[in-house]
Amino acid sequence: MKRNRILVLILSVCFVSVAWSQQPAGTGHTNWAQFHRQNMARWNPFESMLSPNNVGGLGLEWSYTTGFIVGGEPALVNGVVYVASQNHKVYALKASTGAKLWSYTTNNNVQSAPAVVKGVVYVGSGDEASGGNLYALKASSGALLWRYNGNGVASSPAVTNGVVYFGSVHDFNVYALNSSTGALLWSYATSGSVYSAPAVMNGMVYVGSNDGNLYALDATTGALLWSYPIGGAGFDSPAVTGGVVYAGSYDGNFYALNASTGALLWSYPVPAATYTSPAVANGVVYAGSDDGNVYALDSSTGALLWSYTGSATVNSLAVANGVVYFGAGKVYALNASTGAKLWSYDTGSGAGSPVVANGVVYVGDYSGNVYAFDLKKGRN
Repeated sequence: MKRNRILVLILSVCFVSVAWSQQPAGTGHTNWAQFHRQNMARWNPFESMLSPNNVGGLGLEWSYTTGFIVGGEPALVNGVVYVASQNHKVYALKASTGAKLWSYTTNNNVQSAPAVVKGVVYVGSGDEASGGNLYALKASSGALLWRYNGNGVASSPAVTNGVVYFGSVHDFNVYALNSSTGALLWSYATSGSVYSAPAVMNGMVYVGSNDGNLYALDATTGALLWSYPIGGAGFDSPAVTGGVVYAGSYDGNFYALNASTGALLWSYPVPAATYTSPAVANGVVYAGSDDGNVYALDSSTGALLWSYTGSATVNSLAVANGVVYFGAGKVYALNASTGAKLWSYDTGSGAGSPVVANGVVYVGDYSGNVYAFDLKKGRN
């Protein structure tokens, strides 16, 4: 049961990625194409519809049932929600209604969150019998474009500048592939399973390994630039912004490291391990822990600004327009300045990591459902 619990947690927190898509011409809508968006901080600076003043009026607009765990984050691109399930499938759903547009069946559980870039969906799968693949699918139809044997891919891919970066569970490597062809560009061997998804910024790839280290690699060559021991970084995906790498760890600390050198800037201790990728916005680091708390820390000093006590392990957070969103036993929205609870929704089975764009919150749960919450069906 402990191993199953860890696998669920992996689904919820290892879904990290790089670039936001630019605002589509003429739509007035923004995308959340990958876990971290371009600012590498799980912050949507373009959200204006939801705010601390009205988020309490969120209500369920639609839900879609896949039938098995959806612990990871959806991707939202041009009116389509892309989501993966442990029923071996990847789905494309219409963002306005939840109607299924297509699904693609892999050879095993999909523990990786999709990244959608330039009309292609990149997603990893366990595929134990066939080694574990990274798939590239046509975003409009789900047709297979190529796949690469990555020896067990639970890490969510990061896609930028024509390269796909991801980690491997079984051979402990970090991989870089040509995003158009799937051809291997380089690989770097760590000493432990890489569930963490890479974060890419300023020509450097940041990724954690279960060998207890956070690595910084040259994005072009894969050469090691630095590593820092943070006591079990493999399940956590770092955030990178303002020249600083922020990451949680199994050792019960949140870390801030100099992104260029790996030098420790500060650390903040908590009573339990952390499985989450932090969100960073407006000089504040928002991070969750297995102790059930959300912590808001000063990004420069690590000083505690506030904490919110929930009842379950907190998954990776998202920040938009003064509101912090996260999944735990429920889906929550907190005031980003004070930590006061503004809204929550009980899925009945725990919730994964949300995305927030265009006045809608999208999130999956451990019963296999995908939800869209907005103000149209809300209480206000």
